[in-house]
Amino acid sequence: MAESALPVAMISGAGRGIGAAIAAELTAHGWAVSLGCRRPGSVPADARQLVCHYDALESQSDQRWIDSTLAAYGRIDAVIHNAGIMLPRSVLEATDEEFDQQFAVNVKAPMRLTRKLWPWLKASGRGRVITLASLSAKRVKSAQSGLYAMSKFSALAFTHALRHAGEADGIRACAICPGFVATDMGMSLSQIPAEKMTQPEDIALLVRTVLMLPNRASIAEIPVNWAVEDNY
Repeated sequence: MAESALPVAMISGAGRGIGAAIAAELTAHGWAVSLGCRRPGSVPADARQLVCHYDALESQSDQRWIDSTLAAYGRIDAVIHNAGIMLPRSVLEATDEEFDQQFAVNVKAPMRLTRKLWPWLKASGRGRVITLASLSAKRVKSAQSGLYAMSKFSALAFTHALRHAGEADGIRACAICPGFVATDMGMSLSQIPAEKMTQPEDIALLVRTVLMLPNRASIAEIPVNWAVEDNY
């Protein structure tokens, strides 16, 4: 297929919640989007979006997703790492298996996917890597969020490492760090009313804003919260 005239973004975990909101926001504002979903058959059909299977725990599903995206659009300009899991375990309770799973999804899979996408992001001249890193990447809120926070601190470090690696090639990386968002995950972890939480559409607007900025405006981190905390 001929190269798309529109910039192309790949979004992991795009079947619902924040990922689906990002896909809708970008589609409405001149982007072609490729959605990576564990269950693509459950995603509502939209002729403007490519829906592919992607599972962060399946090491080869990312290459199939990349190949499908290139076959459809001929280019890739951005990747949004939104897929993630939260295992509510303290660092004393977590088993080796739980540690491996938490880090496999939240850290290893984004690193592997970005590594495979790097040539296309370089070719763009303004490649973008955005990671949904959570405020748990910046502070440990409770004992039960300890394992999750460890993985998200690593995801934040990954973002900063990418900023250094991509600087000369026009690749910019940003970590968006929300607190509670009104998604299935957010509402399962808190008693805060959904209407008071940050909404997925708010995060989607931030993602689009970062994608729009020129190379000379490089933003490393954006902390976001629904309420005032001591630090964020």
